[in-house]
Amino acid sequence: MTAGLHIEESGDQGPLLLCLHGIGSSSAAFAPQLAELGRHARVVAWDAPGYAKSADPADPLTLDDFADAAAALIRERGGSAHALGVSWGGVIALRLAVRHPGLVASLIVADSSPGSGTDPAKAAAMRARATELAEAGPRAFAELRAPRLVSAGASEDLVRRVTDTMADSVRLPGYAYAAESMAAADLRGELARITAPTLVLCGDQDRITGTEASQAIAGAIQRTAYVIVKDAGHLANQEQPAHFNAWVLSHLRIADRIPE
Repeated sequence: MTAGLHIEESGDQGPLLLCLHGIGSSSAAFAPQLAELGRHARVVAWDAPGYAKSADPADPLTLDDFADAAAALIRERGGSAHALGVSWGGVIALRLAVRHPGLVASLIVADSSPGSGTDPAKAAAMRARATELAEAGPRAFAELRAPRLVSAGASEDLVRRVTDTMADSVRLPGYAYAAESMAAADLRGELARITAPTLVLCGDQDRITGTEASQAIAGAIQRTAYVIVKDAGHLANQEQPAHFNAWVLSHLRIADRIPE
């Protein structure tokens, strides 16, 4: 399941931290985590199948398939992992914890949701994205969508980096498979089955999934801490990396007893 996957890695000791990006992104989104958290953990960030430098999948992929690919990556490195998922990556991480609980030491779920299948209008809008990408092309598609992923006060440099990352990462058919996996997902009925300690983070200015979706996740999982990241939009890990990384490191120290 890991053949053809492009991986970025940082750090050679400590627990394994697997980073799963959002639907319009790639491993490049985790540059701040690779740089900082790699001093404390073995940080692995993937380009999901069909994204950026990873190969296109031979067949359509469901949410279970993406979760199983993440599980195979963890097994390849032995033991278990702390799974950090942003947005769509958070949905994958949640399903990973349900399907493969023995592989998930803990969860960090950022600016995510129980899936777009919780609302018919959201599911329809998610399914429409593949057509939008096909008609506009990656660059125009990114220029339209990326600015909404950060707060209104985000720097021009960040908006440009987010736009460039999306333009360089999304293509068909991988994006269409990802959009369908989100459109079909409604995890509300299975979140209570997650036993891994979980940190839920959300930017206070998230205009995409919003704080309500993160609260729904936090309220349904048994062992959860919930954190609002100030002055951040949907990409809190990129917009406020110092605060985001501090919370993740604190979580890892509790969950994995890594040293100060």
